[in-house]
Amino acid sequence: RRSSDLPRRSSDCSVMVWQIPENGLVAPLTEPVVTLEGHSKRVGIITWHPTARNVLLSAGCDNVVIIWNVGTAEELYRLEDQHPDLIYNACWNRNGSLFCTSCKDKSVRIIDPRRNAVIAEKEKAHEGARPMRAIFMSDGKIFTTGFSRMSERQLALWDPSNLEEPMGVQELDSSNGALLPFYDPDTSVVYVCGKGDSSIRYFEVTDEAPFIHFLSTYGSKEPQRGMGFMPKRGLDVNKCEIARFFKLHERKCEPITMTVPRKSDLFQDDLYPDTAGPEPAMEADEWVAGKDADPILISLREGYVPTKQRDLKVNKKNVLSENRPTAVGGKLAAPTAHTSVPSIHAPASHVDSDQLDDVRKKLKSLEMLVRDQGNRIEQLEEQLCKFQNGDD
Repeated sequence: RRSSDLPRRSSDCSVMVWQIPENGLVAPLTEPVVTLEGHSKRVGIITWHPTARNVLLSAGCDNVVIIWNVGTAEELYRLEDQHPDLIYNACWNRNGSLFCTSCKDKSVRIIDPRRNAVIAEKEKAHEGARPMRAIFMSDGKIFTTGFSRMSERQLALWDPSNLEEPMGVQELDSSNGALLPFYDPDTSVVYVCGKGDSSIRYFEVTDEAPFIHFLSTYGSKEPQRGMGFMPKRGLDVNKCEIARFFKLHERKCEPITMTVPRKSDLFQDDLYPDTAGPEPAMEADEWVAGKDADPILISLREGYVPTKQRDLKVNKKNVLSENRPTAVGGKLAAPTAHTSVPSIHAPASHVDSDQLDDVRKKLKSLEMLVRDQGNRIEQLEEQLCKFQNGDD
């Protein structure tokens, strides 16, 4: 998986994978790299395998989970009998050997896709009828969110070797929005966002009772319709940024950054231990053959600098090359002219030197203006924070 490969779930029962050009979009994308068709109803869940190249999980309203090899546009595993009702979410464990799901039947299941088997199941993990979620922790434990019988929102931590009783439970409030958990394995912090809420609560998960420790709450005035989470390597380590969310409003998407105040300008090792990088630890064929591998870690000491992007090429050999063909309906198609990135350089014969100098001067002026405005915005934000915190 690479950060430039963007899968999209769809109401037309298909999954499409799009690839963002290395220097960003210069024109709208009109053709996906590959289209994966296998579900009979709307697809609501997609998630990349954490360590195997081009392995993608999808789950639909047909209660079916499909594991795909995107590099060959084919199904690897089809799990049809494990879920009797709608699947709320799915989450891989750290090395991708298992995944867990939460379901409308109130059960949390741990599934081995290569054996097509449920290896552990907890019925009525949360007794309430509203949606629940389940995610793997890096140490193999499972964190769930849901509702009690009295419709109180709950958090719970489970040991997969003994799902009879939770290790710890916390009740939050009686709001009716489903809780969405976002996990940072590097700091063992879980951020919990409720649909329709205007706050983000965060908790530290430890090995000591009560296991789930409340840290703090971020609050705003407008409710969130949805929330996205930036991977750790996308954060600004120079500003001690530990999390960045993308809050969906009715008409806009707002970035929300969380930072830890530090007086030192040195790299903060405790905030940024080595984290999972974008390079896969193994190929899809190796994972199918039974191999498991932990993520390849990278250091953020100098800030994350991505390596040169290798475009996804869909063929039976599952190789990545620099030339990307388009794909329709899961079948390979020959490269066409409209898939190439248009050049922004005009031929020299059509460029007047005086006009070029004028454009360069205007561009430089704009760059200086943007830089000045950015500095001014930072100053105003600092003043606003002081006023909100009651500082002089």
